[in-house]
Amino acid sequence: MGMDHQSFYDDKKKLRNAVILRFSLVAFIMAFLLFFSAGSIRYWQAWVYWGTLVVPMIFFCAYFLKNNPALLERRMRMKEKEKSQKILIKTSFVVFIAVWVLPGLDYRFHWSSVPTALSLATDAFVLAGYLLCFFVMKENEYASRIIEVERGQKVISTGPYAYVRHPLYSCGSIIYLFSPLALGSFWTMYVALLIPVIFIIRLLHEESFLKKELKGYAEYMQKVKYRLIPYIW
Repeated sequence: MGMDHQSFYDDKKKLRNAVILRFSLVAFIMAFLLFFSAGSIRYWQAWVYWGTLVVPMIFFCAYFLKNNPALLERRMRMKEKEKSQKILIKTSFVVFIAVWVLPGLDYRFHWSSVPTALSLATDAFVLAGYLLCFFVMKENEYASRIIEVERGQKVISTGPYAYVRHPLYSCGSIIYLFSPLALGSFWTMYVALLIPVIFIIRLLHEESFLKKELKGYAEYMQKVKYRLIPYIW
């Protein structure tokens, strides 16, 4: 028993260190891209946006490390198995980075001007989207970053999954669609519109995979008709 307990502790310790490292890198890279592209640390919209994402992220990581470390371990996986998904991930990576870089360039070169009230209001939508992500992951411990099915995995049809089949993509769409305005850029909206398209391509492939590999998913698709937006699609 002593050896098993020690091994479990070591695994949790390694996971904690990996999560802290990943979180720190993401927070640093986000800040670097925002402020380097803006050429100034006086870019106040970037400070508010960065805090809106980073502060809740600290509490979310702490919560799941304590209550569901297996979920965080799944969220740490990044390597897709299928070639088509690898290409899609690489393409989407460029778009996601552009959503953080272009607003800084917009700030530097004064391409557009978003009213302060609108910028702060859209920060609230970004925060709401991120909070929804937390509740989705709390509901579904199998919410991996990659498309896979694990032994013993069950279909989740409660909470947000009772309304849409892919609530994490819904949350991600909210976050990224409102990010440009939160960062003070109208022009970046055109790039951000590509993100739901990427999510749709990915979720259609994911549904095809889950329908074949996850028992009960075909029945779940019949029960819950909507993929991203309740009562619309």
